[in-house]
Amino acid sequence: MLFVFAPPSYAESALHNVRGFLPDLRFTLVGPGAKTFTQDDFKGKTVLMFFGYASCPDICPTTMAQLSQVMETLGEEAAKVRILFVSVDPHRDTPEILQAYVEAFDSHAIGLTGTEKQVADVARRYRVAYQIEKPSKDDPGNYEVAHSRGVYVFDGQGRARLLAADTESVEVLSEGVKRLLAQG
Repeated sequence: MLFVFAPPSYAESALHNVRGFLPDLRFTLVGPGAKTFTQDDFKGKTVLMFFGYASCPDICPTTMAQLSQVMETLGEEAAKVRILFVSVDPHRDTPEILQAYVEAFDSHAIGLTGTEKQVADVARRYRVAYQIEKPSKDDPGNYEVAHSRGVYVFDGQGRARLLAADTESVEVLSEGVKRLLAQG
């Protein structure tokens, strides 16, 4: 008996079309150089947005490495794409710490943070759940942050288009981004 294994189709992937289900790109956060960034700074760029924190032990570095691989597969088209890493740990993640963290993965990535309220507002807008664990009395700077996972993809007009599981393959995510870039 001969078995033929084919890669999963787009329909079987965890890449979901969210047009009309999630709000368009809108935020006011702080990034490199303590500059205030809004969605207007990314007009004309396809945006891959991921929520996490710089001292995350597993999910965030794995996802950032994956997004970096997606950027590599895009070649010259990567110049039309930005990775936005939004911190859910505004207490430890300064703009400088975040930018150093994301640049270790990709030069097209921008780390964003803000006040507790700014971060909470953006997270709520995209239905991102997170909880900062209570630090120990011995080491108040050592704590974890539980957070939901997913990569939000916005087109060049800032419209929410795709939502990918952080476990989605580089190939499927790359194809989704390429389709958006081809649509303009």
